Amino acid sequence: MKIHTSQRFADLSLLFVALIWGSTFVIVQNAIAFLQPLIFNGIRFFLAALFLFLWLLLFKPSQLKQINIHCLKAGIILGICLFIGYAFQTIGLVYTTSSKAGFITGLSVVLVPLFMYLFMKQALLITHIIGVIIATIGLYLLTISKAFSFNIGDFFVLICAIGFALQIILTGKYSKEYPTLLLTIVQLFTVSILGFIGSILFENPMSNFKMNIIFHKEVIIALLITSILATAMAFLIQTSLQKYTNSTRVALIFATEPVFAAMTAYLFNNEQLTASATIGCVLILLGMVFSELPRKTLLAAFKRGSFIEK
Repeated sequence: MKIHTSQRFADLSLLFVALIWGSTFVIVQNAIAFLQPLIFNGIRFFLAALFLFLWLLLFKPSQLKQINIHCLKAGIILGICLFIGYAFQTIGLVYTTSSKAGFITGLSVVLVPLFMYLFMKQALLITHIIGVIIATIGLYLLTISKAFSFNIGDFFVLICAIGFALQIILTGKYSKEYPTLLLTIVQLFTVSILGFIGSILFENPMSNFKMNIIFHKEVIIALLITSILATAMAFLIQTSLQKYTNSTRVALIFATEPVFAAMTAYLFNNEQLTASATIGCVLILLGMVFSELPRKTLLAAFKRGSFIEK
């Protein structure tokens, strides 16, 4: 099976998105030490949506004629799934550790092919199955350092993983049907609105808007970098290019986010990687590469070995 140039470019671009998300993890952590998470995401996604909307008005105004109720509905559904991912991850972190949250969030790599099979009747390729298994083991070794136990926080983060998995699957579906820029803008505005509502219900929004907080150096830098680079550009890339690849491969590519987060923490925060974490990083990358192998190549390799009788 030949991998087309457009698919290769899409995969590399989505890998770049995972690099951005992983690299900005430390920046976001520093910012939410001052600004509460839901309001931070509300502002972050609003600025990103506003930036793309201005871009639309300046360079793609003709797309406004293509907006309709179906496009709005698709964008809102994507936004709800994305908000579920971010919101339940934040709630879960109150009750569980960041390492367990990282692992469970990464389980979207397992949920995507499972949901594709259950709800969209898409066959599972053997290369994808093996790639997912390898990457999941890698996620465990990278993020879990002690015995694993399950609590209410882990359950909330599992809901987060479901939200992210559905967002990946539905992006693959809707990105083929509606204009990329419009779909991305509606999605990001939806996350922003839900973030503001969530902040009003579950946080103390008035304390967030104190001048010494909203204009704190760490907050301003994080909002500028995450809103433009890690949100507007990242989700625009995902929405425009995911149509050239498949959802399972996208989930495996996004599983490299904690790898890039660990590398960034090592380079800039002097956080040491354990031996198991290093092996985990390697396995995640191997899982992604394994999923790229053509099925015929895999079967041929098995036949040359002892797995299949000649």
